[in-house]
Amino acid sequence: MAFVTGGAQGIGEGISIRLGADGFRVAVADLNAEKAKQTAERIVAAGGQAIAVRVDVTDTESVNSAVAQVTAELGPVEVAVNNAGWDDFMNFLDTDEDFWNKILDINFKGALRVCHAVVPGMVERGFGRVINIGSDAGRVGSSLEAVYSGAKGGIIAFTKTLAREVATKGVTANTVCPGPTDTPALRKFADNSGQDADKVLAGMVRAVPMRRLAQPADIAAAVAFFAGDDTGYITGQTLSVSGGLTMA
Repeated sequence: MAFVTGGAQGIGEGISIRLGADGFRVAVADLNAEKAKQTAERIVAAGGQAIAVRVDVTDTESVNSAVAQVTAELGPVEVAVNNAGWDDFMNFLDTDEDFWNKILDINFKGALRVCHAVVPGMVERGFGRVINIGSDAGRVGSSLEAVYSGAKGGIIAFTKTLAREVATKGVTANTVCPGPTDTPALRKFADNSGQDADKVLAGMVRAVPMRRLAQPADIAAAVAFFAGDDTGYITGQTLSVSGGLTMA
């Protein structure tokens, strides 16, 4: 069973749909319960198995309750995809501690809470896949995203250490780092940039060697790779899905 946080929209929706198509029972876990229900219904309509569950990754009790609910309905969590995230674009010197705390609580500590809830069961059963959604902002930095970049850099480092700690237990942990991806969040940023939104998006496209933005399905393909049985010897790795925008 795959537990996908932020699984109802954007990149998370793409991941949920792909894993459902690959035969996983999918728990679409999202703060927006109605959107989660719609995504789960899409998976079921396509012949898969899925349920929706509301989760607030900033609340430990909410995470634990959601994990208990989906375990009761779909079975133990074998694949955990920590995708839930949030950001706002501004210069670091214009931010304050409330902003820092929100970024870290959602983007970093949210993944910690989910891992703390599901990894013990994976270790006990001798199998598990943890796939954390980082960002190329966490690898190379990104203008107007200093705190978010720090949080995603933390995700990358945390994932490597978790991978080391559970490597002998049949559990892998890897990070997928999307580049610019065509999602409602990205389009909202373009709309609120104070510039012509089409020009903002066109500028992003020009920066990518493949001359297009990623689609959620592109990110989902990398997640599906790490989720598979054939990748049990790959752990602690960071994979960018950026059309060549960043290269290791």
